[in-house]
Amino acid sequence: MLTLRERQINAIKQMLNLNSQQPKALAAEPVWKILIYDRVGQDIISPIISIKELRELGVTLHVQLHSDRDSIPDVPAIYFCLPTDENLDRIQQDFSNGLYDVYHLNFLAPITRSKIENLAAAALHAGCVANIHRVYDQYVNFISLEDDFFILKHQQSDQLSYYAINRANTRDEEMEALMDSIVDSLFALFVTLGNVPIIRCPRNSAAEMVARKLEKKLRENLWDARANLFHMDATQAGGGVFSFQRPVLLLLDRNMDLATPLHHTWSYQALVHDVLDLGLNLVYVEDETASAGARKKPKACDLDRNDRFWMTHKGSPFPTVAEAIQEELESYRNSEEEIKRLKTSMGIEGESDIAFSLVNDTTARLTNAVNSLPQLMEKKRLIDMHTKIATAILNFIKARRLDSFFEIEEKVMSKQTLDRPLLDLLRDGEFGQAEDKLRLYIIYFICAQQLPESEQERLKEALQAAGCDLTALAYVQRWKGIMNRSPSISQATQYEGGGTKTVSMFTKLVSQGSSFVMEGVKNLVVKRHNLPVTKITEQVMECRSNAETDDYLYLDPKLLKGGDVLPKNRAPFQDAVVFMVGGGNYIEYQNLVDFIKQKQTSNVQRRIIYGASTLTNAKQFLKELSALGGEIQSPTATS
Repeated sequence: MLTLRERQINAIKQMLNLNSQQPKALAAEPVWKILIYDRVGQDIISPIISIKELRELGVTLHVQLHSDRDSIPDVPAIYFCLPTDENLDRIQQDFSNGLYDVYHLNFLAPITRSKIENLAAAALHAGCVANIHRVYDQYVNFISLEDDFFILKHQQSDQLSYYAINRANTRDEEMEALMDSIVDSLFALFVTLGNVPIIRCPRNSAAEMVARKLEKKLRENLWDARANLFHMDATQAGGGVFSFQRPVLLLLDRNMDLATPLHHTWSYQALVHDVLDLGLNLVYVEDETASAGARKKPKACDLDRNDRFWMTHKGSPFPTVAEAIQEELESYRNSEEEIKRLKTSMGIEGESDIAFSLVNDTTARLTNAVNSLPQLMEKKRLIDMHTKIATAILNFIKARRLDSFFEIEEKVMSKQTLDRPLLDLLRDGEFGQAEDKLRLYIIYFICAQQLPESEQERLKEALQAAGCDLTALAYVQRWKGIMNRSPSISQATQYEGGGTKTVSMFTKLVSQGSSFVMEGVKNLVVKRHNLPVTKITEQVMECRSNAETDDYLYLDPKLLKGGDVLPKNRAPFQDAVVFMVGGGNYIEYQNLVDFIKQKQTSNVQRRIIYGASTLTNAKQFLKELSALGGEIQSPTATS
């Protein structure tokens, strides 16, 4: 069964094949073409189709829509962009300049009737109506980062950020536009999946606004006989991603849990995102090998699904990853030694033709070894890349004491007593950076039931002395006050925190003389636990009666007159799409992945897809909280 990512890739490949079905066996010579995209189109394509794959699909040139482009006759031009006024003006300009002979227009979101009429008028005026071969609405306006993880925006993601949704002076029409943008992308997601979901979400939240609008949009499409995009619904033709059962779409609001986005983390992928700013599966690491005096140039590392090591270890705790890199290096060295030994034993150090002909009997062994050379070279490249990334992370862990922060936060979340009072930690000049201390304090403040004013003041003074900007605290305090007044929400977000235990220090790494100097870093093993998002997902999927989720809306777009209450005796869901309005993170994604792995049985395949309006790391999230806090401290007149 195809995953969400694979279905999106197929849709885009079909578009690049000039919207005709791809032949099973690729033709010897593809149709050569050029691809013109806007920033959104670029963000969608870059994590899922490499430049090499674009070449194989016949794309000789891929350029930005708003760049200076020369006329290229005789070659089809595929446009892949949003139907915004700015983009359409540029396309009309291309028409009048007669840049291309054949136009294939593919819009990321449905183009309105009036806009397409304007476009047609422009084509008529430019005399290029015959050159426009196809105009398509492509429902792929979301970014697939993994098989089971998507976001809606990367560049200009602040338009859908937590700040944009929660700021004080948002006008109604801005909020409507923001919600419509989220709904359009979620609608495209379900068209790509080929399923109509059942929608659950908490009441009186941004998530409810999205849910109501999405239900209306899905229902209107289902009851429109001519334009129904779900006629291949899984329940009728087995065409969808999920099994015959319909998935549940669980829409959640970031406000339910502000601690997790600020939490220090210990798994590989989340650490890369937290300290190295992973974006669209690409991370830049400073090249340590640069010669003395030369400026260190950041090196791009592509962490994609073709990287077997990444796919295996992205969810592993960092110490495990360091050990695994060391083991991979050992196995590579052994393979290299084997080839050298074979050459020596055959006496072909000089690699002359005569030497080769002399030793026919052992040639087969050498041939095998030589044939495996390309794989070995690729393995070496990946080992070097992960060594570089892991070394950069290790430097951050040591400099900022991230292992200790992670351990303390886990204790705070699981209500264990701390070895050292928090005040001492915050006053300790050697202990981490100002930003790390602020993150720790906010998590402590959120998880503490009652925090006396006097203690708060003492802790704030310590934070200020450490150089922290306390603007964010004004917003977090207001948020906590609201949460305490709505018991059903605060109940759902009780943190259990797994706690950690330190196992024997890195014995393998020490004994093997590793390139990773792990001195002073704790080898923490995290106990398995569910974050608030995962707990709610479990309750919604199981359809068990529960105080936290019983009040959630239940919307079924397939029912003409549906109520919004969960029906009695509803069978549990096998599949779920969990979507976070206001920004998600790799910590929650990994927690859901681990949770669903535990739930698999031999006869029941369960799946969860996690999505978010944007992907933010703790630094970006703190910035948004500070901006919201700043509005509370100095409210400006609504513009």
